[in-house]
Amino acid sequence: MASENTQIYHERQRLQFCLLHSLNNLFQQKDAFTRASLNEIAEKLVLDDPNKVTWTPISALFKPHHNTITGNYDINVLIAALEGKGKSVIWHDRRNGASMINLDASEETLMGIVLNVSVRKFGGIWKGRHWVALKKINGVWYNLDSDLVAPETFKDTEEVRGFLDYIIDNGGEVLLVMNEKQ
Repeated sequence: MASENTQIYHERQRLQFCLLHSLNNLFQQKDAFTRASLNEIAEKLVLDDPNKVTWTPISALFKPHHNTITGNYDINVLIAALEGKGKSVIWHDRRNGASMINLDASEETLMGIVLNVSVRKFGGIWKGRHWVALKKINGVWYNLDSDLVAPETFKDTEEVRGFLDYIIDNGGEVLLVMNEKQ
C-alpha cells in the first residue's frame, strides 16, 4: 500500500495538451515529454506517411496528428511516444469489459492505463475527446486526470474496474501501457 508520504506527480490541464499531461502523469515525471517532443513525433508521422495530404494554408495550423497551437494530439502520437520509450500499447477490446484487464499485474509489467474519453465543455457547446492516465503507484491505483485539481485514489481494483466499465459503456477507449514490448 502507498504510504501517506507517497508523492504523486500531477500535471493540470492547459489548452488541449491533455495527451502531454497524461504522458507526464503516467511517467510521474515533469518533462518526460514536452510540447516540442510531441510536435516532433507528430511531424515525423506526417513525413513517414505514404499518403501525405496536399499542403493548404489551413495545414499550417491543423496538422494531421495535432493542432499546432493548442495541442490536441491523436492516438498515433501517443503510440509513437510510448514506443520511443520502450513501452507498448494494447488497445483493450471493449466487447470484453474491464473484467478482462489484469489490474493486479505487477507495476513492472503494466505501467498504467490511458483513456480517451468524450467530453462536453462550455455548457455542452463544445464536444471533444480527452486523454486521461490511470496508474498504480506502490500498490494503489490513482486517477491522474489533468482536469482534476489533484489525483484521486481508487479504494481498490474493483472500483477501478467499475470506473473502466463506465468509461467503456460511455464510448471511451481503454489503452493498456505495458513496460515491455509485447
